[in-house]
Amino acid sequence: MRILDHDAVRRAYPMDRAIGLMAGAMRDYSAGTITQPLRTILRPASDSALLGTMPCHVAGEDGAPRGFGIKAMVLKPDNPARGLELHLGVVLVFDPDTGSPLALMNASAVTAVRTAAVSAVATRELAREDAGDLAILGSGVQARSHLEAMSLVRRLHRVRVWSRTPDNAAAFRDWAAGSLGVQVEVAGSVGEALKDADLVCTTTATRDPLVEAEMLAPGVHVNAVGASFIDCRELSSRAVASARVFVDSRESAGKESLDLRAPRDEGLVGEDHILAELGEVLLGTAEGRTASDDVTLYKSLGLAAQDVVSGFAVARRAAELNLGTEVSIG
Repeated sequence: MRILDHDAVRRAYPMDRAIGLMAGAMRDYSAGTITQPLRTILRPASDSALLGTMPCHVAGEDGAPRGFGIKAMVLKPDNPARGLELHLGVVLVFDPDTGSPLALMNASAVTAVRTAAVSAVATRELAREDAGDLAILGSGVQARSHLEAMSLVRRLHRVRVWSRTPDNAAAFRDWAAGSLGVQVEVAGSVGEALKDADLVCTTTATRDPLVEAEMLAPGVHVNAVGASFIDCRELSSRAVASARVFVDSRESAGKESLDLRAPRDEGLVGEDHILAELGEVLLGTAEGRTASDDVTLYKSLGLAAQDVVSGFAVARRAAELNLGTEVSIG
């Protein structure tokens, strides 16, 4: 079994390659060739942390990844204060022929890349072709990976970032200039960041809505990424009601997204407000943007399929590059 740390995963899994792989994973999920249950979340009453497990089987053909895999991650709310990541865990993929463990890798690195790569796929399919005024809410790992991903699918002519912590926003600005050569403006408020933006990525850990309907410009595309648990939301009910809504999984969205359940429970939208899965748009069985002034919303919750397809791709490339450490557990 090959063990891969954060740096090895990032070397084996560049963003441009991930975007193509995630488009394939979303098509396969909506086509029904991927088998996965809803993720299991364990929240013990005696601990502020939680454990999430996400198993999956992918049935790739013609050289595509295939086989079993699982992601297991622990969310520790106190970790950022310790200088550690909020989410820590592993992705494990198994040899398709023998079933033996093939590779064990840093899940944070996989998640950072695959989440932003799927948002890039959604942006490519749903955003206007001329979209390039980007607003990012949040300044952490996903904010960084989303800036990288957005720059690969749209020509960015303006980027703004907002964070609850101004020092973090300034650090993001400096990182973007040094690492990507992208100039970023620090916004003093959510409204200031979103004003006239035609491309938005929300990557926060907020439990209460930040984005109001009147903050969204006509024609904007929103990748809503941060609220991935049922007790968190980034968008107000009216903001969601004003948008054409697309999801990674209808099943997940219906049961795991407060962003989408709240406006339904309030009677602002019906069950049919989710127009399609992203994979259905990619397959051509559902329509995406219909007009230049549509507000489109892609609600990302994250699927085991994304992690497992990524895991197999990382394992293969790491073996080619001789990355990581080989260990025997037999």
